[in-house]
Amino acid sequence: MSLSVGQKAPPFTLPATGGEPVDLLGLKGRKVVLYFYPKDDTSGCTRQAQEFQALKEEFKAADTEIVGVSADSVASHDRFRAKYALDFTLASDEDTSVLEAYGVWVERSMYGRKYKGIERTTVLIDRDGVIARVWPIVKVPGHAQEVLAAARAL
Repeated sequence: MSLSVGQKAPPFTLPATGGEPVDLLGLKGRKVVLYFYPKDDTSGCTRQAQEFQALKEEFKAADTEIVGVSADSVASHDRFRAKYALDFTLASDEDTSVLEAYGVWVERSMYGRKYKGIERTTVLIDRDGVIARVWPIVKVPGHAQEVLAAARAL
């Protein structure tokens, strides 16, 4: 599925850090940054999480929740959060159903070997659950600041 601005964001409920599941319907009325990343505790994913964390209070002031999603387990997310003092929700999609619904579980290739993996993508969802912006194939440096600017403008 390809995401389009103006369409309803695919609903989901996923196990998450903090012991409570995260449910898109439960976030209705607030803006949501849903960022999909490949793997906990890898260099690019760590930098991305740290950049979102550094701007967390500014996202909060913009009435915007940050939710990171990967196929890693909640236990892995908990370790990742603790190691880097991350204070936002990380959700686990081990069966990849949400990753597939958002079109970010794709065929990748490394050294000629094909495999399925997550394409680093960020989705900004408005207060009504509608996709306001999509950043496909994200380059990490400065990305969180760009997302914050879009959230503030929404």
